[in-house]
Amino acid sequence: MIQYLPCHLSSVLFGPFYSLPRSHGKSFAHRSELKQAKRIVVKLGSAVVTRDECGLALGRLASIVEQVAMLQNQGREMMIVTSGAVAFGKQRLRHEILLSQSVRQALHSGQNRLKDMAIPVLEARACAAAGQSGLMALYEAMFTQYSTCTAQILVTNLDFHDEQKRRNLNSTLHELLRMNIVPIINTNDAVVAPTVPNSDLQGVNVISIKDNDSLAARLAVEMKADLLIALSDVEGLYNSPPGTDNSKLIDIFYPGDQQSITYGTKSRLGLGGMEAKVKAALWALQGGTSVVIANGTHPKVTGHVITDIVEGKKVGTFFSEVKPAGPTVEQQAEMARHAGRTLAFLHPDQRGEIICRLAELLTETKDEILSANKRDMELALINRLSLSSAKLNSLAIGLRQLSVSSKDSVGRVLRRTRVANNLELEQITVPIGVLLVIFESRPDCLPQVSALAIASGNALLLKGGKEASNTNKILHQLTQEALSMHGVADAIQLVSTREEVEDLCRLDKLIDLIIPRGSSELVRDIQTAAKGIPVLGHSEGICHVYIDSEASIDKAIIRDSKCDYPAACNAMETLLIHKDFLRTPMFDQIIDTLRADHVKIHAGPQFASYLTFSPSEVKSLRTEYGDLECCIEVVDSMQDAVDHIHKYGSAHTDVIITENEERAEQFLQQVDSACVFWNASSRFADGYRFGLGAEVGISTARIHARGPVGLEGLLTTKWVLRGDGHTVADFSEQGSMKYLHENIPVPQGSFN
Repeated sequence: MIQYLPCHLSSVLFGPFYSLPRSHGKSFAHRSELKQAKRIVVKLGSAVVTRDECGLALGRLASIVEQVAMLQNQGREMMIVTSGAVAFGKQRLRHEILLSQSVRQALHSGQNRLKDMAIPVLEARACAAAGQSGLMALYEAMFTQYSTCTAQILVTNLDFHDEQKRRNLNSTLHELLRMNIVPIINTNDAVVAPTVPNSDLQGVNVISIKDNDSLAARLAVEMKADLLIALSDVEGLYNSPPGTDNSKLIDIFYPGDQQSITYGTKSRLGLGGMEAKVKAALWALQGGTSVVIANGTHPKVTGHVITDIVEGKKVGTFFSEVKPAGPTVEQQAEMARHAGRTLAFLHPDQRGEIICRLAELLTETKDEILSANKRDMELALINRLSLSSAKLNSLAIGLRQLSVSSKDSVGRVLRRTRVANNLELEQITVPIGVLLVIFESRPDCLPQVSALAIASGNALLLKGGKEASNTNKILHQLTQEALSMHGVADAIQLVSTREEVEDLCRLDKLIDLIIPRGSSELVRDIQTAAKGIPVLGHSEGICHVYIDSEASIDKAIIRDSKCDYPAACNAMETLLIHKDFLRTPMFDQIIDTLRADHVKIHAGPQFASYLTFSPSEVKSLRTEYGDLECCIEVVDSMQDAVDHIHKYGSAHTDVIITENEERAEQFLQQVDSACVFWNASSRFADGYRFGLGAEVGISTARIHARGPVGLEGLLTTKWVLRGDGHTVADFSEQGSMKYLHENIPVPQGSFN
């Protein structure tokens, strides 16, 4: 049965936009390739289309329709295989029966006793017949909102096994797609015969249309679809039934992995369970169609599950025939966590030896490192990729400095309390767990962060920019060589797979802390993408330098703060000037110095009012330029400067230049930023310059670490209680013990 529904005129006149050409025949090997999918089948299971009480899930359907329509308007060819006719028909028939019985009973007894009415068992084929037209009317109304035309197609098993009917179906579907119409396909449950057990999925050329999973698979292969998205009420394929002990969502499933799966019961509403979905998916995969099984019912993801899949994001279970040569990122995280726990138990001297060995390797293999770095530079042409002998020597010095301070880190006793007699409590430092550090073009970040992770006993996943892949690879090899001294080479992993940063941010069960190293845009993107994982970073680096009325210091501080490295997050972006300092010779010297270094100056509103000419006015006082540009603004007092910083700053680094000690101390106390300086360049906000040996980044957060984050910022604590058969009941009114809560002095350098 084929039913055409009204179509928007522009769809007929212009047809689809063929901007995503791809020859069919082999499925995609990686999620990132799903962006190329042109012809897509979306299968909606009964649990997606309906609610528990058998009504239609209108909100979910509306969201799915919106996504399908959006992809259709991008030039893709979309097809929907839908369930729900039986459930919708059951709802309608139940309502009609109740209404009819209510009328008869009211006529018979004069009163309405709905609660006493018995609802007869409804035959599924009758429900399907009653529900199909209403379901299609709903789809039509929803798609019309997006000027998208739909057509209904009902099929049975014979339509695929009878050659003439099969050709007719194929021709009809191709014609609909050519006219930019979305076909909505369902089994003709009103007439379909009962399925024969175990008759489906007997090879590439034989598949019984037993349920909508097998229908979608057969349709996808028949139509040479690039992608089949099967939406159900679970997140994807698990190695054992979801909710059971040790059940784990499988990110990528390979045909050879069937034996590792334990299946549960079938769907609460549909004919097929997860085993049927997997068999259908593997059949489609063998026929050249990529498959993703995902959750279409979760309220937090339903609104973008289909588009996320097509964009290549890590959603649901992706079926792939190409098994990667190396470990997946999940496996890398597991390996890192296991080795990281061993690393944490090493003696501090052993962790120090690993760091010293890494420092030695940086200088011993200098030529190989610089050669790899040269290859990256030639390909990327980005200056910040550049390494030099001097930079490698500085890195080695910083690492050796860190190896000394690392001996007073993991297992240090911070507090000791005698809770009661023979009941003592300790608070000790421990590693955070598994860190994910995402850094952009600067490969010197890799040995710094690695050394900090080693010193703090943390496992580490590193995701560097592809523009520095050669340099990152050799630096990681050297790091693993140093770690192998004590058998913990797997504790630090370099993620070089195709995973997008957003996908890594979803691994909340494997990663304990994400640390972005790069632009404020990178930090913001990661903070947005992180799903349940804390992010340690700064959103922006809007740093201020305030020149007080009693300033009499060399202009070099201003120049250094802005010009030493203008792209750095600790570079000055706004220069605040006390109004009394405005027309002094020193102010003129500062302006001349900035102009000599080609710094573009933007005037704030107050500063512009003092000028006789019209310079470039600032668009926003909350701007991080990241270049040889800065804003100049005038304030009436030190307090006005503090208020300005609190209103427009990012709590990163702010500076006062003054000879008035009392005013300077007020500034240092009042400014609520991670770093606050007096008569010093903002560029000192750096872990190495602070004597931390190295840093993983600068944090503007208010919980845990703040400012340049070195070794201490990568540690947390745990509480250790040692008793002798104590119970809480011992301290009740009827008990025999009393709380003492006595502080026990902790000797310097005390370790658990």
